[in-house]
Amino acid sequence: MRLDIVTLFPDFFSSALTSGLLGKALARNIAQVYFTNPRDFTTDKHHQVDDEPYGGGVGMVLKPEPIFAAIASLPRLPAQEIIYVTPQGEPLNQRHLWHWAENLEQLVILCGHYEGVDERVVDHLVTKEISLGDFILTCGEIPALAILNGVIRLLPGTVGKPESLRQESFETGLLDYPHYTRPPEFQGWTVPDVLRSGHHGDIARWRKEQQLQRTRDRRPDLYARWLAEQSEY
Repeated sequence: MRLDIVTLFPDFFSSALTSGLLGKALARNIAQVYFTNPRDFTTDKHHQVDDEPYGGGVGMVLKPEPIFAAIASLPRLPAQEIIYVTPQGEPLNQRHLWHWAENLEQLVILCGHYEGVDERVVDHLVTKEISLGDFILTCGEIPALAILNGVIRLLPGTVGKPESLRQESFETGLLDYPHYTRPPEFQGWTVPDVLRSGHHGDIARWRKEQQLQRTRDRRPDLYARWLAEQSEY
């Protein structure tokens, strides 16, 4: 899978993409990540990528010309999506990540800055706007890195045990169950007896109960959605 990051600060990604599972996946060519800097496509002597907003107001806006030129310079694979990371986008969820990992050949991620990009970029170039949540960050590189991580880990070969990817929070619409490891007792706190019983049926029931309880207590919105989906079947 090809992942293109359109960013003013490609060095931001250096450490993350050479570490851990992502570094191993890229070294094995499971995915390929490329960086394109809009500043390289400016035509003025100052290489200006932003300007004041029409109508006044605080902050600066990224100009359309360098962004269009930067993305036009990329190869276009048949199954491509161009996403812009912005607080105004759809909240990112696991379904987005699975869709991109399973269906796309190329994902282009545009990183915003300042007050964002000229709206003509959104209207005529971007295919989807994505947000990490209802908060503001200093740059689009942070959510772009989150998307890179989330997509690459789902690609075949990245994770040693692929079945583990389907047993995590959000995969079934519920949060994950609690996990324990050795020692069986730590500072007086013990691992639940059922997990040491060896009875696979009891363990499966306990884990499902824990998922339901955790989701109901911590994310009532997810729990309500899960209940609604169950009633449809």
